Amino acid sequence: QVQLVESGGGWVQPGGSLRLSCAASGSFFSINAMGWYRQAPGKERELVAHIANSGSTNYADSVKGRFSISRDNAKNTVYLQMNSLKPEDTAVYYCRAVVVRTVSVDPYWGQGTQVTVSS
Repeated sequence: QVQLVESGGGWVQPGGSLRLSCAASGSFFSINAMGWYRQAPGKERELVAHIANSGSTNYADSVKGRFSISRDNAKNTVYLQMNSLKPEDTAVYYCRAVVVRTVSVDPYWGQGTQVTVSS
């Protein structure tokens, strides 16, 4: 079994910063792509940032220049540094990892962590 555990969410004022972490644990060979998604109330889940095993990244236009995704392959962990936060960034943030196991390559999701940006 594979588990993704997120941490680092919370409340912050507009203009503030938060850093999310997501650690993968369980039985697997490696992790391919990792990413962060978010879902605001009444909206569909959307991609925020994505990082390949090679380290190449891509971002949603709404967060470019403010958010930064990184990963530590030795720790099977992905991070999302969020700066200059805006109220519209308020959402539940989910990490996703494509995990390579013995006979399969499957996506796994974390349980989500709430990020609230308000004054």
